[in-house]
Amino acid sequence: MGPWTFLTVLALVVDGVLAAAILLWWLTARKRLAAEAAAVREQAALVLRNAERDAQARQKEAEVAGRERAHAVLIDAEATARDVRDAARRAELEAADHVRAAGLRLADVQQHERVLAGQDDTLRQRLLACVDQEHRVEALHAAAAARQAEALSELQRVGGMTADEARAELLRRLEHDARREAAHLVKRLESEAREHAAANARQIITEAIQRSAAEHAIETTVSVVDLPSDDMKGRIIGREGRNIRALELATGVELIVDDTPGAIILSSFDPFRREVARQAIERLIADGRIHPARIEEVVERVKSELEVTVRRDGENAAFELGLHDLHPDLLQLMGRLRYRTSYGQNVLSHSKEVAFLAGVMARELGLDAHVCVRAAFLHDIGKAIDRDLEGTHLQIGLEVLRKHGEKAAVLDAVAAHHMDIDWPSLEAMIVQSADAISAARPGARRDILEAYVKRLQKLEDIADSFSGVAKSFALQAGREVRILVQSEQVSDEDAVWLSKDIARRIENELEYPGQIKVTVIRETRAVEIAR
Repeated sequence: MGPWTFLTVLALVVDGVLAAAILLWWLTARKRLAAEAAAVREQAALVLRNAERDAQARQKEAEVAGRERAHAVLIDAEATARDVRDAARRAELEAADHVRAAGLRLADVQQHERVLAGQDDTLRQRLLACVDQEHRVEALHAAAAARQAEALSELQRVGGMTADEARAELLRRLEHDARREAAHLVKRLESEAREHAAANARQIITEAIQRSAAEHAIETTVSVVDLPSDDMKGRIIGREGRNIRALELATGVELIVDDTPGAIILSSFDPFRREVARQAIERLIADGRIHPARIEEVVERVKSELEVTVRRDGENAAFELGLHDLHPDLLQLMGRLRYRTSYGQNVLSHSKEVAFLAGVMARELGLDAHVCVRAAFLHDIGKAIDRDLEGTHLQIGLEVLRKHGEKAAVLDAVAAHHMDIDWPSLEAMIVQSADAISAARPGARRDILEAYVKRLQKLEDIADSFSGVAKSFALQAGREVRILVQSEQVSDEDAVWLSKDIARRIENELEYPGQIKVTVIRETRAVEIAR
């Protein structure tokens, strides 16, 4: 067999196999298509059956819902019909009631008409009787008038006066008698009131004074600090006096270190400064570290703690008097009065005493005791800040009280406690009287001390009025004023001229014995922290 024959046979075989494969694929595809068509027909039949069942179910639900809705409508219609029938029945009953009531009212009206007809006849008869009686009265009045005219003419003929003249004379005599009796009554009442008022006033004041047990120790301008040993004096003075100078500069108090054993003396007209210096020195002695930096630190801490103590003193004083609604700022100022004196009398103790006396007298007289106590307690509050502001302590105090919302009655009583204005109320008179009683107690005040304190205060005020002055302190009983200036504002040359200007002004404005030394101190500090 040749090669071409083999290829021909191979081609025929391949064609046969390919034809057989194509035939097999066509048969397989036809069978698959027939199976898919049968599945689709079955699914369509299933969907049709489901749709028929759903339609039947929805039809049944619709029929049930329709029957229920129809039943509900029928029930509503029957209820509405019942309501209409009930309303009609009630309307019929009400109409019947109205008819019966109208019949009863008609019977009552007819009865009233009959009664009124009878009363009309009775009133007509009474009216005729009244007319007859009125005619008789008019006739009697006419007869009386004629007789009165005859009597009046007879009186005028006998007395020689007309009716107006007689009336005027009668009124004049009555007025004269009334005035005479009133004058006697007023004189008697004034005499009795004067006698009883004096006795009552003495009794009330005596009782108020007896019930007040106040202390009357005159405060001085010096304090004494006890030392554990005399060696401590040298430590307080320090090397070349630097510690004592630092204490005097920081506190504004003069330290007197003399031969008095175991004590040093603090001299200043300001009790607050003396208290700061005393506590600071006691703490420095207890601590043992005494040098300028430590002194300044302790003095600042003592000042801060004293402010808290001042607030507590004001609160305690107000609590003792039953004043529980005072503003915290007012309590702070009242506490500062513990370190303020007036003619040697402690102002806080004086205010408490005046408030107690005013309360006792107000209760005895039946006045407003709360207003009296409040005004008496606050009447000198301006003295807590009058050294820092311009104006009298009364003006400053009234401005502070008005700022913190005090009532008009309290303000009026405070304004009148020095009799600068007329007494606006009885409570103001009570406050003024209590203030006078407290000041007039034997040993309560000393005028010389007050004049001395005012002179020292004036010295400091003159120094503080110059530009560049940081602090000023009156020392040595007013024989020296020591002034600290701000180094960035005042040069060394300006410090010299400043001392001369202050001295010249002191000579022109103050009267003082001896001479006053003016010392101006200019200090420059350079501080750096090593880290």
